[in-house]
Parts: sequence; C-alpha cells; structure tokens
Amino acid sequence: MPSVAFHTLGCKVNHYETESIWQLFKTGGYERKPFEKHADVYIINTCTVTNTSDQKSRQIIRRAIRNNPEAVICVTGCYAQTSPAEVMSIPGVDIVVGTRDRGKLLGFIKQFQREREPINGVSDIMKAKVYEELDVPEFTDRTRASLKIQEGCNNFCTFCVIPWARGLLRSRQPDAVIRQAQQLVHAGYKEIVLTGIHTAGYGEDMTDYNFAALLRDLEAKVVGLKRLRISSIEASQISDEVIDVVNHSKVIARHLHIPLQAGSDGVLERMHRKYTTAFFAEKIEALRAALPDFALTSDVIVGFPGETEEEFQETYDFIEKMRFSELHVFPYSQRTGTPAATMPDQVDEAIKHERVARLIALSERLSKEYAAHYQDQVVVVIPEEPMNHHEEDGYYVGFTDNYLKVKFQYPSHDIVGQLVRVKLTQTGFPINEGLFLRVLDPVDLTEDRVQAIEVGD
Repeated sequence: MPSVAFHTLGCKVNHYETESIWQLFKTGGYERKPFEKHADVYIINTCTVTNTSDQKSRQIIRRAIRNNPEAVICVTGCYAQTSPAEVMSIPGVDIVVGTRDRGKLLGFIKQFQREREPINGVSDIMKAKVYEELDVPEFTDRTRASLKIQEGCNNFCTFCVIPWARGLLRSRQPDAVIRQAQQLVHAGYKEIVLTGIHTAGYGEDMTDYNFAALLRDLEAKVVGLKRLRISSIEASQISDEVIDVVNHSKVIARHLHIPLQAGSDGVLERMHRKYTTAFFAEKIEALRAALPDFALTSDVIVGFPGETEEEFQETYDFIEKMRFSELHVFPYSQRTGTPAATMPDQVDEAIKHERVARLIALSERLSKEYAAHYQDQVVVVIPEEPMNHHEEDGYYVGFTDNYLKVKFQYPSHDIVGQLVRVKLTQTGFPINEGLFLRVLDPVDLTEDRVQAIEVGD
C-alpha cells in the first residue's frame, strides 16, 4: 500500500485543506505516515503570509527531500501559489499545485511516476470564480471540526499578500455547507468552527443569501449541533442582521474573534482597513447587548510603517477601553510585494519589540480580568486530549464556549469531545482550573431535555 505524509504550515484554512487532501489520498488507497517517517509521497502545504513563512516552507520542503530522496515531493498552498518558479527551483521538488486544483494531485503523481518530469500545476488564482469543493467528513482531531465556507478576499489591505495567494472572494454553496455540517455532527463533533480566508464575507458574491442567513440555516437545519464557533469576523461585516442572529441563537459560541490590527485611525487608514475606531467600538457595543459578556479576541499589528509613539498609545488605550479578552500581537513584518513594504518611515525593530512586549502584558492582564468574572461559576467544557505531563496525570483540558481554557481532574473513562459541566475553582491565564461535576449529554438526550437539565441543575 503506498504511503503519504503531510506537513501543514500556517492558518486553520490550510489545516482544513490538508485534511481534505488526505481524504482524497485515503480514497485513493494510501496509508498516512507521520512526516518524520519514510513515505512514498510527501505533501507540504505552505504559507506565505510573511517572508519568514516562505523561508519556513522551504526548510520543510528540504526536510521532506532528506527523509526520502526517492519520494514524490508535492508542494501546495499559498507560497506555492505566489512563487511557483521559486518552489520548482528547489532540487527534489516534483509537483507544485497552488491554492486550487488540489483534486488533480493524485493524477499528477501518476503522471510524474510515468514521465519523471517535474509538474507545475499552478493556475492564475485571480481567474478563479467558483469555490473549489473539498469535503472533510471527519478530522484527525476528535474535538473541534473546522468547516470551510468561503475562499479568497477582496480587501487588499496594504500589509497583506493573501488576495494574491487566494484570489477574490468565492462562497461555498449553502447546501454543501449544511450537508458537511450534518456529516460532522454525525461523526460525533459537538462543536463546529466556521472558517475561511475572510469567513464572514460569505455570501458577498451571492445575490439573495449572506452570512447571517447561513448562520440561521445551520442552526435550523443541522440536527444535533451543540456549538457553532465563528473563527473570525471583520467589524465591517457585523450587520444588524448578524447581530440579530447572534441575539436569538442557542448554538453560537460566546466568543468572537474580530481583527482590529490597530487602534489608531491614522494607522488604520494607512493599512487600508475599512473602518474607524469609532465604528469598531459601536459594533462591539451592539454585540455586547446581543451576547452579554462574550469573549472578544483580536489580532493587532505593532510598528506598522509610520506608527508614532502617539499612535501606538492610541492603540494601547483603545484596547484597554474595549476590554479584549485575548490578543494575538504581531510585530509588523515587511512583506515583499505589498504596498506597506515600500512605505516611508519603517519602524525600528527594537521599538517594535518594546511595543509588542507592552501589548502582550496588557493582553495578559485583560485575559485574567475576563476570566476572573467566572470564578466559582459552572461552565460547560468540551474536553480535548488528556494532559500528558507527569504531574498532570488524570487531567483533561478543554474550552468553554467563551474560549476559557480549563483543566480539571477526571481519572476514569474517556470523555474527549463530550459536553461536561465544570465548576471553576481558580481562574487565571492562560489556563483556569475547575472541578468536574458531570457529563452533560448522553447521546439520546433531546435538545429540550438538555435545556431542562441546564435549568434544573
């Protein structure tokens, strides 16, 4: 039986797509091997979000070639899409496919084995008009399933290369999304994470359907869905209709990741972001009315070209005022080929470093403050794998719907992927401790019964 090994760099979408490529190989009669082991085919799913991502991708490609110089080496993903010639020039690379046409991989491998000639299967992504269906009925991870609903982005922020790697926005057909969501619930997943390159832009290329309608349909039509998480939503996509759906939903997780990037209007304008801080604050206020005390997480870029100490302070103060529950802080990194890379007044690395440290300290303080609200409260957790450090024996770790990471002791049988009630005994960051109370939903419980237990406890 031929074997295949995978290595994925980059975002959740890449991880989803690796799983979908594995489904194709599984159906094609391959067995999956760990990447470090000897395999007949290696698939490297690359990232290109920064120059460093390109470099990491090249390192991993070379590692695969060293693992087995006789193997067929296939490179896919964003770096393959934007720089196919660069990837093809690495000695030992056999097949390059970008961010579409992944369904052709097995055919390309057969062709390569016949002809022994390198294959460049990268096509012009800007011409892609239709979402490429890639089904994943189940994941290697047992607890959280991603569900990709769209591809591409029309925003062209000045720091970002992604539209050139992923093309323009294309939405997946609603019936395909709902069908796959139902498949995932049948496979035992309690939580589904909606993901994409510009997730909540879903439907912008459709005439009479949008993201809010999709959320509504998933809740109404997918039987047994317990928790629906939105991986990311832009402030500009938080319409009154989305707020209304969130307000009435029983399954949407109380956690929204809303990228801010900067809390200074001057910087936002240079970034070509489509909102002001006032607009952002207004949307958060409306969401907090609909989804009280939801966890607000975000991305921030520090040291964007021209960022003054005053502008950084505006960002710092805005984040503090908005009470984010966790931040992903990135120092600005010059991405070759983007407008920001050639902007004047590039910020010194030492200044970036110092500002990043200040924001990370603020983020930790805000995270602890947010978690402290839940001291001694009973929360519902989906346990992930048992913690495997020696002193953590018998501990599970998992997430609440509002993205608190909780560890608790539960020594007996496997409860991974179940819904369990846990009382928080000690809050903090990055992890909270809790006391296991009980498993919430045996398979045969109906929705109403769960609600009744919730109320009667």
